[in-house]
Amino acid sequence: MVRYAVIALILITALTIYSVIDVSITPEDKVRSLPKWAWLIVILFVPGIGAVAWIIAGKPKRPGKGGRWIRKIIPPDDNPDFLGKL
Repeated sequence: MVRYAVIALILITALTIYSVIDVSITPEDKVRSLPKWAWLIVILFVPGIGAVAWIIAGKPKRPGKGGRWIRKIIPPDDNPDFLGKL
């Protein structure tokens, strides 16, 4: 039983460290729900739950559907590169 507690402690510590680093490098204007300083306080004072809350509610969403990058198709008559070659 002690092994499981140690493994859980290691996982929570790793998740907390990841979340603190992720909050620190995320630009202020991209953070959702709370300011950066508030996210850091939540993550540090409530380690497991705060880190999961950051990932779900605070981390910026990736662009596109399902997190995939989708390239917008520009028709030739609106494409400045194509028009410049004419």
